[in-house]
Amino acid sequence: MPTILGQNQYGKAENRVVKITRDGDTHHIKDLNVSVALSGDMDEVHYSGSNANVLPTDTTKNTVYAFAKEYGIESAEQFGIHLARHFVTSQEPIHRARIRIEEYAWERIETSDANSKFIGADEVKHSFVRKGQETRVSEITYDGENWQVISGLKDLVVMNSTNSEFWGYVKDKYTTLKEAYDRILATQVSGRWRFNWTDDEQRMPNWEKSYEQVRKHMLQAFAETYSLSLQQTLYQMGARIINNRAEIDEVRFSLPNKHHFLVDLEPFGLKNDNEVYFAADRPYGLIEATILRDGVEPRIPVDMTNL
Repeated sequence: MPTILGQNQYGKAENRVVKITRDGDTHHIKDLNVSVALSGDMDEVHYSGSNANVLPTDTTKNTVYAFAKEYGIESAEQFGIHLARHFVTSQEPIHRARIRIEEYAWERIETSDANSKFIGADEVKHSFVRKGQETRVSEITYDGENWQVISGLKDLVVMNSTNSEFWGYVKDKYTTLKEAYDRILATQVSGRWRFNWTDDEQRMPNWEKSYEQVRKHMLQAFAETYSLSLQQTLYQMGARIINNRAEIDEVRFSLPNKHHFLVDLEPFGLKNDNEVYFAADRPYGLIEATILRDGVEPRIPVDMTNL
């Protein structure tokens, strides 16, 4: 039975690039992990092995590093836009470029007045400590006419130590879980949000400000929602983002419920008044949903495993 070639793409994955911007004695860091995927007229390389339309993956790697110098890295999204536009417009066989970026944040180390005199400087502005709260992510796709920009984060762990309940659920013969009227609610947020900026005629968002504001609204919603379920909290987080950020039309969250179970201290003659918990890492409930601006079609993949 004859076979045909289906969807295909190629590129160089996980190009680690660190860009240092020196503003006098003050330095700034952008630390990215950039993956490039290209697709287009690539049938022949699969059928016959002809590389006539193939831009080497090594070239895509070199382009990432060269662009870090030529354009700088204002934001992960802007850097991805430069790359995607270049690959599609400079190579006729390439019809679509997808750039995926992880960004690792650093913050400046504050030094003491006493310490600075030993190194002969009044202030130290070139020492950093890696932030460990979350990894920022973005995906930029360009087909020569239309853009799709999806930003987000992963591995942001949050907790409410009260103002969370879980009761009134379905019970059958296998149900052993007791209803909770005061529980810990904790999760490790993986979230993506899609911008409604799709072509060069539109005003481009301020990518850095947008990320900061989305993160702020998401965390405020988590903290300020009296939760009867993680689903309710998830919806409030997404709705708060869309209601406050006009540049975003769609939000998708994947929230594992990081369970905390009260430890039975009665065998030791102690009363556990919502004070001592066992934190279980698995199995865990996994709550996922998409929140949309009214009238908008969803485009963020339901399975974000490889997004």
